[in-house]
Amino acid sequence: MFFLAIRHLLSRKKQTALILSGISLGSLIYVAIAGIQLGFREFIVEKLVDSDGHIRITGHEEEISKENMQPIFFPEEKTLVRWHVPPTGKRDEPHIIYAQGWYERLSQSPDVVAYAPQLKAQALFSRGRIRQSGMLIGIDVDKQVRVTKLSQDINEGSLQAIGSSGNRVVVGSGLLKKLGAQLGDTLFLTTGSGPASPFKVVGILETGVHQLDETMAYGSLTDVQQLSGNPGRVSDISVRLDSVDDAQFIANRWGSFVREKVQSWDMANANFLQLFLIQDVVRNFITISIMIVAAFGIYNVLSIIVNQKRREIAILRALGFSPKQVERLFLQQGLILGLIGAVVGLGLGFLLCVYIDNLDIKALGPRGFIISYKPSIYIQGFLMAVAASLVAGFIPARAARKMTPVDIIRSEG
Repeated sequence: MFFLAIRHLLSRKKQTALILSGISLGSLIYVAIAGIQLGFREFIVEKLVDSDGHIRITGHEEEISKENMQPIFFPEEKTLVRWHVPPTGKRDEPHIIYAQGWYERLSQSPDVVAYAPQLKAQALFSRGRIRQSGMLIGIDVDKQVRVTKLSQDINEGSLQAIGSSGNRVVVGSGLLKKLGAQLGDTLFLTTGSGPASPFKVVGILETGVHQLDETMAYGSLTDVQQLSGNPGRVSDISVRLDSVDDAQFIANRWGSFVREKVQSWDMANANFLQLFLIQDVVRNFITISIMIVAAFGIYNVLSIIVNQKRREIAILRALGFSPKQVERLFLQQGLILGLIGAVVGLGLGFLLCVYIDNLDIKALGPRGFIISYKPSIYIQGFLMAVAASLVAGFIPARAARKMTPVDIIRSEG
């Protein structure tokens, strides 16, 4: 029966080739789009997790409002106070009130692999007459390398060269380029709370993410605390867990009884993940649309074959073929189209991904396109092509099954 199905398809070579092209094109487009999108997603998620830990604990922001200021100025006043100018703003920069308590809690938690305290401060970087703003992060290098893979993003110099003090910094490559500086140069930094202090560039950070490379710099925790005029202050604690899958559950559990904000990496980057969902919808919509067009083509070809092979169907029935066997014959033709089209399309899609992966596009950074070759992409593309072919072949196959030799002879006569 398989060879008979092949013979039927070869009887209309042009139509069969056209349908195979449609299925192959759909599979190829799906593999290429999925490879690019998922590759970009894996790169971003890797950078988010590896550069920031699994859980981030940040200081509580206490805002100033008339509701919380009234009891301070008028503790005995029970009547309504009318403010000419309502108080607004913040009491202080967000910071962790009792960081030592967190250190003890994290050290005793069996889920925690490591933690690293940080102090973030907006800083002004200057070299000569050139000035650029950016984010200066004070870190404990020994603890930081256990939580994140920051040291792997150092293009030149060394993260360990920051040390525990000494006014040394690792600066993003984009920020250095804007300042016209390079490794070994001296930059003057200030957070606005005091005069600018000289810092030596001992490393160049290059993550591949332009937004980070153009704004980020790292120094020792002690140096940043002194520069900002806040000795001993910690604004964040980055935590690495034994299992990243438990991050959201543990963050919700910790955050339920503390003032500080406790967020897992996916909670903190919900906007990115929302964009990924939109990408999935667009990718699947495009692929399904192409598959529907190809399915209509399969339906048309098989319907034509059924009408053209009415006499052969009558002969097969007269020879003893059951209606179910006749139906299976045409379903096999749809399945053959789907299998061949899927295999060809996935193969061409893989080759296209390899070609794109090797393109040298400077506008996209040093890594260019980042392609994912996950097996799930090819499995899903294969199943979609085969499913579309089977669904498209079902109606013509049912029509062939209902034909009887008597009806066929009468209609021919």
